Amino acid sequence: MNREEKVELLAGAARYDASCSSSGSRRVARARGLGRANQSGMCHSWSDDGRCISLLKILLSNRCVHDCVYCVNRCSNDIRRATFGVSELVDLTLNFYRRNYIEGLFLSSGVVRNADYTMERMLEVATRLRRERFGGYIHLKTIPGANDELVTSAGRVADRLSVNIELPSDRSLRELAPGKRKQDILEPMHCIADQWEASREERRKSRKAPLFCPAGQSTQLIVGASPESDRHILHLSESLYRRFQLKRVYYSAYVPVSEDSRLPPPDRPADLLREHRLYQADWLVRRYGFEAQELLDETNVFLDREMDPKSAWALEHLEEFPVEINGAAYESLLRVPGIGHVSAARIVKTRRVSSVREEDLARLGVVMKRARFFITCSGRIPAGVRMTPSFIRREMLPALGRRQESPHQPDLFEAIQPA
Repeated sequence: MNREEKVELLAGAARYDASCSSSGSRRVARARGLGRANQSGMCHSWSDDGRCISLLKILLSNRCVHDCVYCVNRCSNDIRRATFGVSELVDLTLNFYRRNYIEGLFLSSGVVRNADYTMERMLEVATRLRRERFGGYIHLKTIPGANDELVTSAGRVADRLSVNIELPSDRSLRELAPGKRKQDILEPMHCIADQWEASREERRKSRKAPLFCPAGQSTQLIVGASPESDRHILHLSESLYRRFQLKRVYYSAYVPVSEDSRLPPPDRPADLLREHRLYQADWLVRRYGFEAQELLDETNVFLDREMDPKSAWALEHLEEFPVEINGAAYESLLRVPGIGHVSAARIVKTRRVSSVREEDLARLGVVMKRARFFITCSGRIPAGVRMTPSFIRREMLPALGRRQESPHQPDLFEAIQPA
């Protein structure tokens, strides 16, 4: 198999891994080095500050000793297999960079032989790239069960490390991925978190102290391959953020890749709406001060599919509203649907010099079609608003239950009638 065929095969196999963000890195190449992780380029991934980062996203190998029923690369699946040599992948990455195709590398792999052997080869790729003075972004997927020394060494050359937790519960992991253990996944997470914190302490004492995984760690879990509820998943994500200082938890809607009685029917499409709602709820937990138990309780274990989690929470907690725009604390403003960090900061800044009027809010960035049901301006409720759940839901979802006719798209050569 030639190199072009390997790239096509192993890059295609890597598409199921969603944990591919390049946020947080500020690695700068040394003098006469190759690449910088903090420059923009072709868009493959988005950083936290909005930059577009192009990455070579690829597997070292699609050979794997595990037989996870939800994975296309499982050992029992009859597919073409390929493995890159270390020198081959290093040369490929450098050549892609020199041609301005990429700004960094996202490297994952199936488990070849065992976890330590695979991790050693991935580490060698990253180490040799740094020896070649490559200053671009490197994200390494840590192999569960790998030795702590290998994980620590990987953090010294990579910008981000990630360990896929894959399934939301130990029970599902035992059933669908019998060769994997929960402990093998959590131990590298512990190691990365401990080393990252130790590095932060050393950097506080001396800016010359070496970096360890400067962009932090992340993980990914599959949604829909197992029966866990959204409530279970959000509580798990919240716990991971607190225990391991994770930068992101990525959610990947299960894509049917095989027929098995333990999996959903193969003709069922990926539940992308559920994935989207989980990302929205995750954002509220990470950035808006919500707790998982506020968004979902024992009676409501799945997120509302018709409206975003913040609006759904507000409807269930109307006793917290309306919020007075000219008097509420910044944290209270953030809980209003349609108000984010930027618009809340603008409101606080504006009201230092004058009262904020209802007509000012849209200019300040407030999404009034959602916010108007939950606010007052100097004690006045926006015209036409009634503080009842049924009224608000009906107004926020005007098309609910009604099929809207799609606008006509004229053909390129179709005669357009004058108005």
